[in-house]
Amino acid sequence: MFNALVVNKDDEEFTAEVKQLEESDLPEGDVLIDVEYSTINYKDGLAVTNSSPIVRNWPMVPGIDLAGTVAESSNPEVTVGEKVLINGWGIGEETFGGFSQRARVQGAWTIPVPKNFTTAQTMAIGTAGYTSMLSVLALEEHGITPEAGPILVTGASGGVGSIAIALLSTQGYEVHASTGRTEEADYLTSLGASTIIDRQELSEQSKRPLMSTRWAGAIDAVGSHTLANVLAAIEPFGCVAACGLAQGMDLSTSVAPFILRGVALKGIFSVMVPRPQRLKAWDRLASDLDPKLLETMTATFGLNDIFTLSPEILGGKIRGRTVIDVNA
Repeated sequence: MFNALVVNKDDEEFTAEVKQLEESDLPEGDVLIDVEYSTINYKDGLAVTNSSPIVRNWPMVPGIDLAGTVAESSNPEVTVGEKVLINGWGIGEETFGGFSQRARVQGAWTIPVPKNFTTAQTMAIGTAGYTSMLSVLALEEHGITPEAGPILVTGASGGVGSIAIALLSTQGYEVHASTGRTEEADYLTSLGASTIIDRQELSEQSKRPLMSTRWAGAIDAVGSHTLANVLAAIEPFGCVAACGLAQGMDLSTSVAPFILRGVALKGIFSVMVPRPQRLKAWDRLASDLDPKLLETMTATFGLNDIFTLSPEILGGKIRGRTVIDVNA
């Protein structure tokens, strides 16, 4: 028997509880993992509170990330005793995820934990940090160098934003941070931001198709009017990596940034990224992200704390990264 946070829904009610499961309750897979840590993401908050149709099958163990030790494996590429992690691939949405002390998964979904990270540190990074790295890679692949000009990070106090700032500043970029929590200015500066912008500057709908240029590129975790205003202020031939929808899924803009300035909008879809790109992202995280800096943006909680944390992450009240110790 082991503990897991299970959500369930029928015609009459939705339930979310920490309960004991048996291995026979787990889905099919060729690798069994003793889970050590997970993390809470915006998607997980939606699943635990039943705020959006994130969960595809019922009952479900949420948690779109996990890290732990391989207990059993019939996959020749995955060794018993190996430390592994998983981001995405539908865990916590279509099949049981990381809010559990055991998980049965497909070995092809696993990534070896980089040698200079612990399992806890990989979950301090989690999908948020992995998405940040994919976003940085998108800017680099578009040719945006530190010499091109400042990079804007929206939703800067959150998980994606915090790690994006740290990654960009380490590479020598001038980073501007947009946040609705200006009281976190010292925190954002400690991560490497040089300029703090109140999100109100960008969050209102504008009728102007173009604005004065301010940034060579951006990583946007907000969407909606914010993303539209960011696109309107990007330098010619700049690039915006869009990876979130904290403000909303809508995007009311014009073609002007694209056809009059050659701005590129790159969508970041982290869930089903092919393994080679995942390995590249995690290799870069291992080389570019300072574990000590990671500690300054991380707090650790247990399974039962997820019920309190879920509405907080949906309300934008959580700073940085939140690790879940599933055995606490």
